[in-house]
Amino acid sequence: MVKICCIGAGYVGGPTMAVIALKCPSIEVVVVDISVNRIAAWNSDQLPIYEPGLDDAVKQCRGKNLFFSTDIEKHVSEADIIFVSVNTPTKTRGLGAGKAADLTYWESAARMIADVSKSDKIVVEKSTVPVKTAEAIEKILTHNSKGINYQILSNPEFLAEGTAMQDLFKPDRVLIGGRETPEGRKAVQALKDVYAHWVPEDRILTTNLWSAELSKLAANAFLAQRISSINAISALCEATGANVSEVAYAVGKDSRIGPKFLNASVGFGGSCFQKDILNLVYISECNGLSVVANYWKQVIQINDYQKNRFVNRVVSSMFNTVSGKKIAVLGFAFKKDTGDTRETPAIDVCKGLLRDKATISIYDPQVTDDQIQRDLATNKFDWDHPVHLQPMSPTAVKQVSIAWDAYEAAKGAHGVCILTEWDEFKELDYRRIYDDMQKPAFVFDGRNVVDPEKLRAIGFIVYAIGKPLDSWLKDLPAVA
Repeated sequence: MVKICCIGAGYVGGPTMAVIALKCPSIEVVVVDISVNRIAAWNSDQLPIYEPGLDDAVKQCRGKNLFFSTDIEKHVSEADIIFVSVNTPTKTRGLGAGKAADLTYWESAARMIADVSKSDKIVVEKSTVPVKTAEAIEKILTHNSKGINYQILSNPEFLAEGTAMQDLFKPDRVLIGGRETPEGRKAVQALKDVYAHWVPEDRILTTNLWSAELSKLAANAFLAQRISSINAISALCEATGANVSEVAYAVGKDSRIGPKFLNASVGFGGSCFQKDILNLVYISECNGLSVVANYWKQVIQINDYQKNRFVNRVVSSMFNTVSGKKIAVLGFAFKKDTGDTRETPAIDVCKGLLRDKATISIYDPQVTDDQIQRDLATNKFDWDHPVHLQPMSPTAVKQVSIAWDAYEAAKGAHGVCILTEWDEFKELDYRRIYDDMQKPAFVFDGRNVVDPEKLRAIGFIVYAIGKPLDSWLKDLPAVA
């Protein structure tokens, strides 16, 4: 029986291992983590992450061939294949701070594998890592090998939150990079055999190690670039009276471009896009490719610009101040169908409004009060470091309250900001919301989920990203 152990029980490790266990009943899969609370949650009825379909998969396999444990060393030593799915946060200090990946957790995982292994291992990079990480891991393992053979493979994940289970069941491709040696090819084949239980062979791609590592960074950079491209156009649409939805539809009809990732918004979020582009920037700079580095930096600059532009629209629309005014924030997760708030644009928007002394009431159907308060109290890049290094009970931001539904959040508010495209926000009774708000009542739609004309008919002053401006806003500066 093949034994798989995954180090790291987060957004990647948990769902990936659940699907491997479900599709490969003959393989024993153990997910290990140093966090006792996280493992306890995986073993409970309330899983630590929300992802449609994940609950069913875990419950079908847990206790049969899928296990969650804190006994890391035991399961690592027994495994044939070890997936490493630990954090690779952006460095906050030292060489490459603000750009380079911090490989502390990766290195300690590699040293632990070397310490406890008594048989040959295939070690699989699952978390996103900078190019050439495999080489560093290889050096640690071979210099501490005690005669044991290790093969390092790169098997990056291409999961989108909210659709992670579908992405695992029916992937566009599974990418496996390995050494171009007889041992390397054998290791690649062993991992290929696992995925072949449910993935068609023509969708399992094999490359050299560096191509696999770089493909992951490049894929995320290309996706983020599309969002920044349409967001740049959205600013131009507002300035000229064009409608970004119509422009995106026309552009997306070109079969060479396609319609995906062309929705203008308040900006992209999530744990990967910014981090991976910063990584790409750093690697480019380290290789003397400053023009390449500057090209990718622009993708992040447009994203930051879009969030600032949104805050400026809110402030300038409301008589150039939101001081003491109640603003309802609908949606805090970085996208719908996930409770994940990592790098969500809502953090920067809320912080921007708080700097102008607004009072904010936040409602999100999946994000906990504690998580929102922690996010608003955490410094940039610190979110990706282990929880025990973060403030345990962050001092609650006084001007922020958490509401139990959208109507409660909007009661008595001067303005409503829609920051996540949850389906329920399309179905709200906006007449009821309008009646309960201060007048003039404003809606700032950062996700283009509402029909501006219908809301204007109720009496709202509406700002929607990239849409023709409300007459109220036309003479106001885009920058407060």
